[in-house]
Amino acid sequence: MPLSNASQTALLQLLFENTAWANVGSAAGLQPSSAAGNFYVALHTANPGAGGTQSTSEAAYTGYARVAVSRASGSWTLSGSSPTTIANAAAVTFPAATGGSETETYFSIGLEASGATPILVSGPLTAALAVSAGITPSFAAGALTTTVD
Repeated sequence: MPLSNASQTALLQLLFENTAWANVGSAAGLQPSSAAGNFYVALHTANPGAGGTQSTSEAAYTGYARVAVSRASGSWTLSGSSPTTIANAAAVTFPAATGGSETETYFSIGLEASGATPILVSGPLTAALAVSAGITPSFAAGALTTTVD
């Protein structure tokens, strides 16, 4: 059985916006983290898949690093339900390429700045992005969009 629309929304708000999920267990509910922390956006040259990690087909151009985005309502936009759309609320800019050449086709949102860490969600880029020396991958607000059913 899938999550109800209300449960899906509350769970994603807890994860991405660090918002309490009221009335779970008690009126106080599931509380947000005292320090919200960050999620990390990664780029991929192929679909990392549901069983992949953030290092699966991860970008490897010289100068690349994952980008930290805070778990706050000003950082993520959640809309709709079943599916719920998750999008970046502000521009996400990766470090400039200083060498190498590759084409990025997917992004993922995960838990750590590096390593084979779990992916929370991923999705295709709206258009493939060729990256080579001098290119700074940047995505406007709302450009990194995925859905959760």
